Amino acid sequence: MTDQAAPAGRLSLRIDFPNGERLGPGKVRLLEEIARLGSISAAGRSMGMSYRRAWLLVDALNGMFEAPLVGSHQGGSGGGGAALTPRGTEVVRLYRSIEAKAQAEAREALSCLAGYVNDTGKIPVVLETSQLKQSFP
Repeated sequence: MTDQAAPAGRLSLRIDFPNGERLGPGKVRLLEEIARLGSISAAGRSMGMSYRRAWLLVDALNGMFEAPLVGSHQGGSGGGGAALTPRGTEVVRLYRSIEAKAQAEAREALSCLAGYVNDTGKIPVVLETSQLKQSFP
């Protein structure tokens, strides 16, 4: 058994591209679920979203890059399906690589920040009025 401390915190990475497009953990997870399940609807269900929402996100992702990230094929007797294109696989790999490097680089600072968080997770708020101080946990 290892004696490793629990992580002090976790970064959530969102990449804002110069053209205004954004790529973050939700879209990347959707791509990973499509790769795992072979279906946009199944990927959406696994994340608690409707097929329409998942399809709109895939459509946005496919338009975000110069090559589509998700390809689909029409159903037949076995039904349709979807898969990541080589570009989609590469985008997921690059995103996860950037995320891991950022997490590793920020480990010490995250640990320091975690030391400032109170045990209850609630931030005390102090309001000052004319002669009254109230603290709300």
